[in-house]
Amino acid sequence: MIPITRVQFGIEEEELVLEVLRSGSIAQGPKVKQLEDEFAATFGLDHVIAVNNGTTALVGALEVLDLHPGDEVLTTPFTFVATLNAILEAGATATFADIRDEDFNLDPASVRERITTRTKVLAPVHLYGQMADMQPIEALAHDHGLRILEDAAQSHGATYHGRPAGSYGLGTFSLYATKNLTTGEGGLIVTDDAELADRLRVLRNQGMRARYEYEVAGHNYRLTDLQAAVGIPQLARYASIVQTRRRNAARLTEGLADAPGIVVPRELSGREHVWHQYTIRVTEEARVDRAEFVEQLTEHGIGSGAYYPRLVTDYDAYRRHPRVSVADTPVAARVAREVVSLPVHHHLADDELDAIISAVREISGASR
Repeated sequence: MIPITRVQFGIEEEELVLEVLRSGSIAQGPKVKQLEDEFAATFGLDHVIAVNNGTTALVGALEVLDLHPGDEVLTTPFTFVATLNAILEAGATATFADIRDEDFNLDPASVRERITTRTKVLAPVHLYGQMADMQPIEALAHDHGLRILEDAAQSHGATYHGRPAGSYGLGTFSLYATKNLTTGEGGLIVTDDAELADRLRVLRNQGMRARYEYEVAGHNYRLTDLQAAVGIPQLARYASIVQTRRRNAARLTEGLADAPGIVVPRELSGREHVWHQYTIRVTEEARVDRAEFVEQLTEHGIGSGAYYPRLVTDYDAYRRHPRVSVADTPVAARVAREVVSLPVHHHLADDELDAIISAVREISGASR
């Protein structure tokens, strides 16, 4: 089976982890600071605050925006549930706009229609490794006096007309095991606001600036030096990782562009896609539906994933929640029925790429 993702580490990670183990100091310390500094330098960001996972990154970012009961965060329903869980944990109300099927991200025209007097934050999700259309979203935030929170969990190093993900307000990243950059579990919050960065560092450390000196009611959101030691070496080779993923994505697109009923993803003008996922759409014109398509992929030995098979608002736990405002989002609903992600990771061999292309072409009935 060619897996949808493959997690591998090198000697650099092993040596740095051993260094931390032998130091006898494995909690948050100098390696976490090194990860923060090198992430900031690598991607051109100002302040980076490491936390224990991508969800707490979102929660912490929302908490320092000082939301009040009734305040609304406008986001996409086509996302991993962590986006919604964080909004609810922060005490806000979640509202939703539709997406564009060309990039799977928020449609600024729909965002414009859904802003209300209660909207306080626009929260685009840069899905699969490509940023949302940020210029009109930023303009809407400016015109309505709103804050921007970028959920860039899957988009480390992605850019929009040269600006990096996370640079439009507060940004958050996940360092989960399968991400392009990983520490197993972990997250990062980025901002250009020194005051917010300071508040976030206090907040993640139980509200302490110094030991037993509590300034606010805080949390334990700390990352460990052991985890940071896994991530630091990857930053040095991250450009190479993305370059390989881009090459793999180009190979897949070239091989699948004419497959009947299959819509391949594309990198839109002015954006640099980092290809966390290579997500095709199995449309109504396809020879088989998505379930059959995935089943046949498995029979061919190709791993795949549907990210995400339902909208977050399709689940009873959220449809019935008093702070979830369910909206009509027809494009997102259709896309959720169509998406299938194929392996694109940087450990793929050329013969594996050939096998993926051959399998999809055979299943779709493409001419040889």
